[in-house]
Amino acid sequence: MSTAAPAWEIARQFDFGAPLREVRTHGHGLINDTYLVTLATTPPRHAILQRINSRVFPQPQHIMQNLRSLLDHAQTSTAKTSQRDALQLPGLYRARDERDFLLDADGKYWRALHFIENTRALDRLANSTQAHNIGRALGGFHALLNELPTEKLHTTLPGFHIAPDYLAHFDTVSTRANVDSLAVPACDFVATHRALAATLEHGKHTGALPLRATHGDPKLDNFLFDAHNDRVMSLIDLDTVQPGLIHYDLGDCLRSCCNQSGEAAHDPEATQFDLEYCTAILRGYVDTARGFLTGPDFDFMYDAIRLLPFELGLRFLTDHLEGDAYFKTQIPGQNLHRARVQFQLTMCIEQHEAAIRDVIKSLR
Repeated sequence: MSTAAPAWEIARQFDFGAPLREVRTHGHGLINDTYLVTLATTPPRHAILQRINSRVFPQPQHIMQNLRSLLDHAQTSTAKTSQRDALQLPGLYRARDERDFLLDADGKYWRALHFIENTRALDRLANSTQAHNIGRALGGFHALLNELPTEKLHTTLPGFHIAPDYLAHFDTVSTRANVDSLAVPACDFVATHRALAATLEHGKHTGALPLRATHGDPKLDNFLFDAHNDRVMSLIDLDTVQPGLIHYDLGDCLRSCCNQSGEAAHDPEATQFDLEYCTAILRGYVDTARGFLTGPDFDFMYDAIRLLPFELGLRFLTDHLEGDAYFKTQIPGQNLHRARVQFQLTMCIEQHEAAIRDVIKSLR
């Protein structure tokens, strides 16, 4: 883990308010290049330095503008948030020229973010208290974003979480691909669940579900817990904050948190949807989001929970048929395996439909 010399030179051009001690590669993210900056303070403080991946985000300036809009809004928001639920959003350090970012010699965007100290990310939930606090954190974040006009936000990933578009792309790929026998059952699953893709977009087009500011990727490891207890301290990875439907956020959160075996489960058939954690997350979410939720918001909650694993499975299956062009793989067939896990999760949710709808009904 040697010091990254180019990143060190970039880090020197940000105003951290203290000298640099060390710059090292950090984390296992698949999108941006991330470094942990250690500052020469007592005790040592840290910061995150990132080079934004312009292949994934072709207009990095929009990410930075969205982040600045979000942080400025959080400073002035009138949203009622208890001290218990207040989230620490990762703020920005200014570059020496007073901008929120730095352009290197190749025109790449760099930024420096506050590091949320004394926190931990989880690979899986350990108890219902953690699940409840995840729900409260997401609901509180949505309550904060609900006051942020969507006109102030750019769309950083066009087509992201638009399930009918993913289905249309699958149709194009599957008609020209040589579908191997192992993928046939997964393709058959898509055929029997096609109508599911349009559920949330139908709600949007009819006006039942309004566009709101959303996180875009509220999976489990983007929630940072206090290092010493089960309180959620922060929600990170804000690059996908953009106008969308909060139901995609809620469904994706439940998809990630309620599948205890993870996306790489050894046996897809053994994948289970944890109803206890689902209930805890929904209760926590409504506790902090109730102030802005509408009747139609509740009407479409089950559809969102069912849709999101199907949507991700559809994306994994399409990538498998395309030769693994998008999602990184370590072994042949890994994306097909991932798709099978998500489709099994979808079926588990369908088996729990009556119970999930009862929970939602009790929360209205």
